[in-house]
Order: sequence, then structure tokens, then C-alpha cells
Amino acid sequence: MNAVVIAVLVMLLLSLLRVQVVLALAIGALTGGLVGGLGLNETITVFTEGLGNNATIALSYALLGAFALGLSKTGLPELLVSGALKMTKKQGDTKRQALSKALLLFIIVTISIFSQNLIPIHIAFIPILIPPLLLIFNELRMDRRALASSITFGLTAPYILLPVGFGLIFHQIIQKEMEKSGLTIDMAMIPQAMALPVVGMVIGLLIALFVSYRKPRTYENKDIASESETIPSTFTARSITFSVIAIIVTVVVQVLTESMILGALSGIVVLFLTGSFSIKESDLIFTDGMKMMAFIGFVMITAAGFAEVMRQTGDIEVLVKQTSGLFDGNQVLAALMMLIVGLLVTMGIGSSFATIPIIATIFVPLAQELGFSPLAIVALVGTAGALGDAGSPASDSTLGPTAGLNADGQHNHIWDTCVPTFLHYNIPLILFGWIATILL
Repeated sequence: MNAVVIAVLVMLLLSLLRVQVVLALAIGALTGGLVGGLGLNETITVFTEGLGNNATIALSYALLGAFALGLSKTGLPELLVSGALKMTKKQGDTKRQALSKALLLFIIVTISIFSQNLIPIHIAFIPILIPPLLLIFNELRMDRRALASSITFGLTAPYILLPVGFGLIFHQIIQKEMEKSGLTIDMAMIPQAMALPVVGMVIGLLIALFVSYRKPRTYENKDIASESETIPSTFTARSITFSVIAIIVTVVVQVLTESMILGALSGIVVLFLTGSFSIKESDLIFTDGMKMMAFIGFVMITAAGFAEVMRQTGDIEVLVKQTSGLFDGNQVLAALMMLIVGLLVTMGIGSSFATIPIIATIFVPLAQELGFSPLAIVALVGTAGALGDAGSPASDSTLGPTAGLNADGQHNHIWDTCVPTFLHYNIPLILFGWIATILL
């Protein structure tokens, strides 16, 4: 058996059995290393050395958490919540209640999309904005699986399709890694190639909202100790203006430097210089903001150790070569098998950004040999990399929604976030990515 397949299956099985995801990743990595012939000592060494690979990402999330908490001091999230309250308080009949649900879901999807492209704070907005809205969701009896599906869609679909913010980084990785593997492409080709797979995700979102999770679901109303409540805020025209300026500065710096760390620091500096919080409050903001994102950071760091063990076993390459032997020149079968391999790899390491360099090295020359067009290869590599981001227990696209929706302890990470997003996004991505690869 292939060590990568076994490691991913062990990790997923333990996660489904509600074992804590960090522990599931560690046990999965240990199992994969032993099956892959690394031995116990070498597996532990490789796992430990790999932990540092995501340290920059973890620090980025911590600083983005501090920036998001700083924004909450300006009253911007409070303004958004108050708007949602005014909207839902008017609901009386069933028709108006349904309209309120639809508007809330639309707002959440929109904000999630903006967090990837327009205001690139990624998942840091979720623990600030979502917990205060839980009581409203409860009143409307909204199924939180629908909310998790909405947030995850907003966190993943934009970077797959749009070359802005995190999407620019994703598209640059695709271009760079494909060029290193022998195929030079224009960046403009990537949105063309990824349009059809994203259409599949849109269909998955509509099915989740209007079919799978449209029925009312009852939750208890519980008091939530939100991190943002430790720092009182009042929104004024002046504070909202400064928050918008800080967001613009963050976006500009991040785009120019391609660094989330510098972008978040710049936004924090602007908030501090404009008097959005005092020197005394700055320590609390940094501490609570980083604490808010700490669990996600630990998962990402552990996922890096898992990924390094998988790489060192050499079984990722073996897995691809084994599946390639089944193709026999058949493009249709080859495209499907390569997409499934991409799903397995991303489900294990939890990052589509980290998956692209792994699979492009082998997929690009193999696809060229099979006669795929450059546009079809872009669709193949991009979709294979994106597969698994939605649904992986170690992905920030699932950890983020859970961080907000489970603030009162009534939302399970695996069964209420990972399983719904896996079913509604990975299946359409495979299907529409497969079709795109064949047609282009």
C-alpha cells in the first residue's frame, strides 16, 4: 500500500472519529512514515524539521488576527452586526424570514470573498464577525452547515478564479511551478482554465443552501465570551474612515511586497497612529488577536510536518507513477486519476498552495506526453491543487468557519464543516475540472 494513501486515510478516519485534528495529523504522519520505510526515529526527525515550513503562515495568521481585532476596536464589525440586527428584527412572517436568511447568507458569502481579494485578512474576520451573529442565526433557525458552506465557498472560489489578493499568489504559484516543469504559460490563461471548475463550486453552494441544508435546525442560545468584547468599541464616521484607510494600506502593502506579515503590520500601525487604540490597549489587542488564531496556526504547523513526512517517503511520486500506468494513453481516464491524486495530497497536507509544487513536477510532463493542450494542463493542475482544500480537517478554509460557528460549542469541525464542504465542493470540482480538462 502507498504510504501517502494510508497516512491520509488514517488522518481522515481519526478525524471522523472526533480525534483532535492536531493529534490526527501527528498519528497520520507517524503511520505514513513507518509504512514508507522511514523508521520511527527518522519519521520523528523529518516531522519535527517540517514543522517550521508553515511557521511564516502561522505568524501571518497571528498578525492578521491582531489586525482584525484592531479593526473591531473601530466599530466596523459592530456596524455590520447592527445592520444585520435591523434587518432580522423586521422579520415576522415566513416569507420575510426566508428573505432575512437569504440576505444574511449573501452578506456572509460576500464578506468571505472580500477577505480573499479586496480586504485580504483571510480567515481572521471570522472569529470577530460570526460569534456575535450566532444568536441571530439561532432565531432564524439557520443550519450552520449552510453557513459553513457559504464561508468556505467565499474562502476558496475567489483565489481559484481571480488573480487578486490571495488569488494572485495562487496563480503565480501555478505559473511558476508549471514553468519549472517545462511549460511556460500566460497568467491570463489561468482564469480561463479555472472558470468551469468554479462554476461547479457555485452549483455545489446552491445545492448546499437550497437543498441539503435549507430546513430549519434548532440550537440553544448560549452566552459567548467573544475575544473582541475585551476591548470596547464604538463606531463613528471618523473611526470607520480610519478602518477603511487601514484596510487599503494593508491591501496595497501586501500586493506590493507579497507578504501577509508586512501587510498586517502596516494595517496595525495605521490603526495605532490614527488613535483607533491606545498604547495600553495595543498589548491586549496583540495578545487576544494572536490567541484567537493560535489553534489554526498550530494545525497549519502540524500539517507542514505531516506534508514533509509524505514528501520524504517518496510515495507521492510513486502514487502518481502507479496511477499513470493505468492510463494507457487514455486522456479521459488520465485526467480523472490525476484529479483524484490531487485530492488525496491536498486532503492530507491541507493546503492547495503547497500542493501545486508537489503535483506540477509530475503532472505537467505527463499531461504533455498524453497530448493535453496547455489550457487543459492549467485546468488539470489548478483543479487538482484546489481539490481537498474544502473538506480537509487541516485546511484553514475549514478551520476558519469552525472557529466562528463553534464559539458556543454547538458546531462540530468534522461533521458540520469538513464533511458538508467536502461533499458540496470536491465532487463538483472533480466533475467540472474533469470536463474542463477534456474540453479545453
